[in-house]
Parts: sequence; structure tokens; C-alpha cells
Amino acid sequence: MRSKLLLTAAAFVLLVAVTAGVIRHARHPAVFGSAPLTLQAGLYAVSTAPATQGHLISGGRVATLSCSRFFAAAGTGICLRPDGPLATYQVVQVDAQLREKDKFPLVGVPNRARVSPSGRLLAWTVFVAGDSYNNGKFSTRAGILDTVSGDLVGTLEDFTVTPPAAADRNFWGVTFTADDDHFYATMSTRNHRYLVYGSVSRHAVAVVRDGVECPSLSPDGTRIAYKSAVAGDPARGWRLSVLTLATGRVVPLAETRSVDDQAIWLSADAVGYALRRPGGADVWSVPADGTGTPTLLLPDAESPAFLPT
Repeated sequence: MRSKLLLTAAAFVLLVAVTAGVIRHARHPAVFGSAPLTLQAGLYAVSTAPATQGHLISGGRVATLSCSRFFAAAGTGICLRPDGPLATYQVVQVDAQLREKDKFPLVGVPNRARVSPSGRLLAWTVFVAGDSYNNGKFSTRAGILDTVSGDLVGTLEDFTVTPPAAADRNFWGVTFTADDDHFYATMSTRNHRYLVYGSVSRHAVAVVRDGVECPSLSPDGTRIAYKSAVAGDPARGWRLSVLTLATGRVVPLAETRSVDDQAIWLSADAVGYALRRPGGADVWSVPADGTGTPTLLLPDAESPAFLPT
């Protein structure tokens, strides 16, 4: 590697209605290149349909860009993708026209991807093997790249943790605040999964609370959508909830199926997520206040990203 590297209930209904309008086209996307796909307002995802698997899709269009995981904000995208025929991967930064701006090797299998609200910071999580403390099982690595300065954080495991954590600590699921420095993430240690709050500039994180995985910060920075293991046991699946940071209030969401994903915020009142099924995945939404029922937004898709107007 290089050393520098509800608004209202009506609003939610409108969002669902608008997005549902493209579902018919999403099942049978347009021919590649028929209408160039760029990063504008709307819902983006990675296709799981056989004919377009791995390609970025939005509004019935298909990009030539192919990714295992994708995310975007403010005209900047991150694409985690295979690097050649071997079992290796790379991080690719793309611009609003989905043109490559930078890329570098990625050690591990892609799992999560995020971009800060300004588009300056990129974050990724990968699965890795070989940690001595993990008896040959998979661990995670989370890294961050400042696309302006080129500064690279290869792994959050090098950050100072308060209170100190054991050597078996793993990090994943970064979500950024608006200041291009602070972030939330998950830290796992001694069979607990903690929400941590960190600073890129200080290379430090602090534990916030137990039982939080794959946090996603709301647009106004006041709430976190997250998954938590049912009864603390991942083998029993995960439940989506929303945490209000100022009060600690937790609201379980109306999605009762197991969601192994890092949710996204579609608006102040709704979150989106991928729900895997045999042979693929679909993108769903649910109100963020615990009411309502899940709604299918985009079939045959995963790794969603929503760009607001």
C-alpha cells in the first residue's frame, strides 16, 4: 500500500411510492451503457440478479462498475471489488461519473463500506484469517482513507481504546459524523460487541455502550440505526433498532426478520437495509420509529446507498 493513500409519515409514504416506481425496471435492468449511470439523488445498490450480478444499479439502469460492496455520498463512491482472477480485492474510489480516481490493494474479503457525508473519508471492513487469538477463525479489519490528504488508517486496531480493550479486539461497521474526523463503529472483544466513538486525527476510540453492531448515524447526527444479536447470540440472528444518543432510548424496529447488514438512512424517518434470501438479496425499508411494516424497495439487490436531493 502507499503510505498516503417522521420528516412526516407522508414523507415516508412518498419515498416508498417513488422508489417502488422503479422496482419494475430494476428486475429487468436496461442494457449496459444505454443510459450512463452517475451519482445523483436516488437509491443505488449492487445487483444480485443473475444477468447483472455485482454491477451497480439505480433507477432501472446498470453501470459497468462492478463491486462486492458499494457506498457513496456527496459525489464520491467507494467500491470494494475483486482484483483479478485470484482471491484478492481492492478499494476503488470513484467520482460522480463512476470513473476511477484511485485504487489500492485490500487485504481481506469485503464486508462493509462507507463514505463520510462530505465525500472526503472512505471506510471499509473486511474479513481476515490468521489472528493468533482467534484460533484460525475469521476476524475483521476496518480501515479509513482521507481522500484529500491521502492519509491511510490501515486498521482501527492500532487506535487507543478507552477503557483499554484486550488483544482480541476487532472493529467493523464505521459510520461518520459530519466533521470529517469523528465516527462510530463496532468493537468486539471478549464476546461483547460495543458501540465506540472515535477520532481519526487522535487515533483513539472510546466505548459508548454494549450490544451495538453495524451502526448507521442519522442525517442529523442524533440517532443510530443498528443491529443487535437476539438474546446476545448471533446464532439466533439480529434485530434492527434505533438508539437516540442523547437519552439512550432504544426503539426496536418493525422488521422482525434477521438482518445481517449495516442499515442506511433513507430520510429522517426511514431506514433501508439488505435482507438476504436463498440465491440473492433484496433491499427493504422500515420506519425508524418502530411503527409500520417493512416495504420492499429494490429486489435482487444488496449493499444499498441513498443519495438525498
